[in-house]
Parts: sequence; structure tokens; C-alpha cells
Amino acid sequence: MGRRTVRWYGGRVLVAAAAALCATFAGAAGQAAADGLPTPYAFAQDATTVKGATDTTDAVPLEPGKTYKSSIGRDAKLYYRLELDATSNAYVSATAVPRPGTTVSYSDGVKVSVQDANSRHCSFSGTAHFGATQSPHPIAAWASRETGGDQYACQTLGTYYVVVERSGTADSPSGDWDLELSHVSEPALKKAAGSTSAPEVWNSASPDALAGNPKRRRGGAGFATASSLRQGIWQDGISPGQTLFYKVPVDWGQQLYATADLGSSSRGNRYVGTALVMSLYNPVRGFVDDVGSGYDGSQRSAALDPLPPVAYENRYALNDRVSGMRFAGSYYLVIHLSAQVADKIGDGPFGLTLRVRVAGTARTGPAYTGRPEPRDAFAVPAGDSDEAADGTVGGAAATGGGGSSGSDSSTLRLVAAGGIGTGSALVLGLGVWTVVARRRAGVPPEEADTASAPMPAPWERGAPRGW
Repeated sequence: MGRRTVRWYGGRVLVAAAAALCATFAGAAGQAAADGLPTPYAFAQDATTVKGATDTTDAVPLEPGKTYKSSIGRDAKLYYRLELDATSNAYVSATAVPRPGTTVSYSDGVKVSVQDANSRHCSFSGTAHFGATQSPHPIAAWASRETGGDQYACQTLGTYYVVVERSGTADSPSGDWDLELSHVSEPALKKAAGSTSAPEVWNSASPDALAGNPKRRRGGAGFATASSLRQGIWQDGISPGQTLFYKVPVDWGQQLYATADLGSSSRGNRYVGTALVMSLYNPVRGFVDDVGSGYDGSQRSAALDPLPPVAYENRYALNDRVSGMRFAGSYYLVIHLSAQVADKIGDGPFGLTLRVRVAGTARTGPAYTGRPEPRDAFAVPAGDSDEAADGTVGGAAATGGGGSSGSDSSTLRLVAAGGIGTGSALVLGLGVWTVVARRRAGVPPEEADTASAPMPAPWERGAPRGW
């Protein structure tokens, strides 16, 4: 790059440089949307980057209530450390995110377990695979250390280890996957659970279909930016290779029903065996259930089988889909459209309709001895219900009509994060330059440059909204 001569004209250079920097980031995000590329996964903004150790000796700690970012290579086995008391339950989830350009096979996946100092596996270990879609997208597996019953191992205070393994075959592609790790702590009950068996009788009939006019709602690009939904009919658009995240507040005693409809298209008629997958995760990002559907351009519908009401006692069930419905809180609906759809039917986006029903009257939950970490992990506060009614994506309004979509805002945050070092240094340096130049010119630093106008939003500059 050739050398440039920069002259100072009041505050215009700072504004122009900052605008150019932001425009570069927004342009990259906009181009991705224009090219029909999947939206990148939106990691939690407060995630701490850690490196997984190849042995327990060097394992870094994962604190409850926090989220971490890491990575894992092919055939790797990584260790992270937990310091646990003798009474709390610990849940760890690992979301594996293949990097752009990665290919995956049916058996590629990730396994998570919690082990004690003698390599003994604790309560539950989970595995997630890409499955029949053979399409790279975020997948999450979870593991736990539980207490409060003779059926559980690992109930003493001490050091434990989270083991994250990448599974696959000898033909699995190389290349690292990114990881998002979360550690949630559930305190013990004030008194022992009245029953140590899961409810055997509950309403397992499918309810009548919801009717009415749908509302537009953009899905988020990760667990942290999941768009809130309440009961109703919601519409979005989804492109091949894209994964959308939504969260539904479900209280104690309530049942969740969800159906995903993929709209028809006249752009192709070749069949994709498993094109659409809807997965359900509980408030600790633990997998509960999923359902898939093929697609040939004709409309298709996929509905989760009826799930039991949320109850503390569900954890005692042998069936994982029942056991997973053990907490009140935000349940995540994660929708993925296979990348193969692009080759056989078209680039999309294709119409997506979600029908969400939350049935039953909320009841009082169990009395804990303390607070979980994070504090709102198993609660459905009034604010969450309002958020679901208003529609937000990761805490920002999802207006659908005139505002930024959740995927767009997540993309901008990700692209900006990629260049944050250079961008911060540039803006900080120019900020100092502004103050110095103004002082030399006798201009008070707090006086704004009248020629500096606010930078327009991406969609005001013609960038696509992602819908």
C-alpha cells in the first residue's frame, strides 16, 4: 500500500477514517448477506478466550456463570478444570462451530464429559454429531456433575475436569473448529426432593394447530443472540447453510410445542433427504430433542414430539428428552437449513414459519439453598416475557420492518471483532490526534465539529438487511 499524505481539516479526518473503517466492516457483512453466505456464529460478547490443555495438569479453570471461547483440532482431546463444592450441580456445554469452508461428514461431532481425579465419569456425558445433513453448522453437547442421590458419582468437594473430544473417522477433514463453552451451577434444594422418579403421566397429545396472522421475527446467530419468542406464529427467512437461534421462556409446569414450516419454492425440484433440522436445547444449552425434514421445493413441516411439562423431577428419567426438561428458563430452538439445498434447489432465502405454543399454568418452582450461576439461568422473569412479546435479538429490538435484523447486527459485531485491534488503535490514535490538533488551534476539545454528521446505519447506506 502506497504512502498517503493526510492533512488536518478540523474533525473531518477522524470522522472520515472512522466511517471508512465501519463501512469496511459493514460492507463485508453486507456482501456476505448479498452473496447468500451463512451468517457467522455470534459468540457471546463477554466470552473469555482460553486454550484447552492436552493434559489435566495444565487445564485452565472454567468459572460458573461465565462463557468461554476456545478451539479444537481434528482427533483432539482437550481438558478444562472445574472447582466444585459437594452440593451444587454443575452443567457444562460445548458448542462446536466449524470454520468457513469446512466440510463435515455424518459421524463428525463433539463429545463432552466431566471426570474426577481418577478418570471416573460423573453423572452424564453427551455427544453431538452433524448427522444426516452433513452440513457444517453449530452443534452443542453437554455434560454434568450432579449431587443429591446415591445414583450419582463425583459428589465430593474437589477438582474435576471437563473433557472435550472431537470425534470422526479417518477421512474426517482437518482444520480447527471454534468452541463456545458455558458452565452453569445449580444449587442444592433446601430440602430433599419429594420424589426421585420422573412423572409417569402427562399430556402427550399434540395440541390443535395455532391459527392467525404470523409476525416477522429475525433469528439470532448464536445462543447469546437468540431472538425471543412467545406463543404465536412467527416468520423468518433462512438460506442454505444458515443456522437461526430463538429462545422461548418456559416456566415450571408448562409444556413447549414447536413446529417449523419450510415454504415452497419454484426454483428447483431435486430432493434433499435431510434439509431442515430443528433442535431444542434447555437453559444450560443441553440437547433435548430434534426433528428433521426433507425438501424438494414443495412446502414441508417438522414438529417436535410432545414434551413433558417442565419439572425438577424430570432429571430422574432415563429418556434424555424427558430428562432435559428439568429447568424453567429459556429453551432454545435452533433451526438449520442444509447447505446442499443451494445446489439442488436454490440459494434462497426460503420462507420459514415457526409455530410456538406454551401450554399450562406456571407454578412455583423448587426452593434452592442459593442462587444459580448465572443468576437468571432457571428463571423466567417478567422482563423475559416482555422481551419475548416485543421481540429482541440479543437484547436489541428486532423490528423486522425498519430496524437491523438480528443476523445483521451479529454479523457486524463479529466482523468488527475480527478487526478490533487495528480499528481500536486507529480510532484511539485519531481521537488523541483530534484533541492535540484542537488544542494547537485553540479549539476546546469538547466542542463538536459542526461538519461531522452521524454515520448512517448500514441499511441507510444500501446494505442488505438479511431478510
